[in-house]
Amino acid sequence: MNNALRIFTCGSNSALTEEICERLGIDASPLTISRFSNDNLHVQVRENVRERDVFVVQSFSEPVSDHILELMITLDALRSASARRVTAVIPYYSYARSDKKDAPRISITGRLIADMLVTAGANRVLTMDLHADQVHGFFSVPVDHLSAIPIIVDHFRKTHDLSSIVAVATDAGGAKRVGRFSERLGVPMAIIDKRRVSDTDVKQGQVVGDVSGRDVVIFDDEIATAGTLVATIDTLKAAGARSIHVGAVHGVLCGPAIERLRDADIQSIVVTNTVHVPEHKRLDKITVLSVAPLLGAAIERIHSGESVGALF
Repeated sequence: MNNALRIFTCGSNSALTEEICERLGIDASPLTISRFSNDNLHVQVRENVRERDVFVVQSFSEPVSDHILELMITLDALRSASARRVTAVIPYYSYARSDKKDAPRISITGRLIADMLVTAGANRVLTMDLHADQVHGFFSVPVDHLSAIPIIVDHFRKTHDLSSIVAVATDAGGAKRVGRFSERLGVPMAIIDKRRVSDTDVKQGQVVGDVSGRDVVIFDDEIATAGTLVATIDTLKAAGARSIHVGAVHGVLCGPAIERLRDADIQSIVVTNTVHVPEHKRLDKITVLSVAPLLGAAIERIHSGESVGALF
């Protein structure tokens, strides 16, 4: 297997790629990304990929546009180098949040980026916990959509007394996701009645469910600026929650997120390394779990033609 498999990393999350390669027992293949004097990106594949099965790992994290363009150029370079199959491994697909036309004269950007990836040369996509499941259908090539929920559930099962835990969805849109989390964890769930005023401003109402005197786990697909999270904490405290913990797959932690989380009344925060979390953002209350074993197993199964669904 290792003779035909090649794994490349762009600039967003090289540490995760190294973990994946370590699990598979191979080295990451060399790739040079540089800039010309006019700020144009230049990508050169530094290894023979002719008739190879190639995987390129890149999360859409800050700076998002640069990382997307790095991936597009890399995919095109690999296609031009006669790779047999190119799989874009996108642990965090940020534009999945742009999944609908909810205002006049806007782009459904989740679909646009999906089309661009295929045009650039992606024969397949491997991703994790899309913000909206329907984004899976935006792609015209096969997509393997993994979930880190079992990894986070295992962590809470090992570190918490589940008898008093309630899983909480920050809004009705996340209820299905939190339902899967709570069912797997074996705990009840509650939902916050939330109205989004803007991208960074939310208005919350009542808690649907019983959280009084309980330890709650707020679960979501990502933590961006943590604005929704802070508002949720205030709502849950007013409803009588005893202690608050947070679980999320993608620890984006942008803008004022770290300051908000540092000051927030949260006992623990669990995220994964789908997005690289640098040391200066790793508060004592933040635990970062690795998804490398799951992604490595999926890559191995895609390469060998085995079922990826069997992982779950």
